[in-house]
Amino acid sequence: MTNTPEATKHKVSKLPDKNQAVTALAVRKTGRPTTYTPAVASAICEKLADGMSLRKLCAQPAMPSMTTVLRWLVDETKPEFRLHYAHAREAQADLLAGEILEIADDSSGDTFTDKDGNTRLDREFVARARLRVDSRKWLASKLAPKKYGDRIEHAGTDGGAIQHAVSVRFV
Repeated sequence: MTNTPEATKHKVSKLPDKNQAVTALAVRKTGRPTTYTPAVASAICEKLADGMSLRKLCAQPAMPSMTTVLRWLVDETKPEFRLHYAHAREAQADLLAGEILEIADDSSGDTFTDKDGNTRLDREFVARARLRVDSRKWLASKLAPKKYGDRIEHAGTDGGAIQHAVSVRFV
């Protein structure tokens, strides 16, 4: 084929026009959903409030990727999602606090009976329970710092105001 204007025109005319290409891309949707919908946002927040991690939630096939959810959180056009997400995280922190009490109150596996019939402390079980409690305490303090975070008091001597002393010396 020669490179004449008619041959070039023939090549171009066989290419799909711009609208056809866009339509073809829209029809061939593959991968995770990236379009924000209130239903998807509500499902995300409900699962977070029920204690599921964002990583595990986003690994599910019908859910958007974690990057997409984080983009929605910083998107200025989605303030309702940001508010709903914050409430879900607070509810998740409350759920963790409840789990902490359950773990601490459960002493069913703290002891075992050895082959001689003696009751022994199961140090591994106790250590695992301590780790579970500490992990939940840490996470709750990050999810709801005002409620479960460490209280930091800024005070001067005897609980009074902090004194500032500034001295200026001219040379």
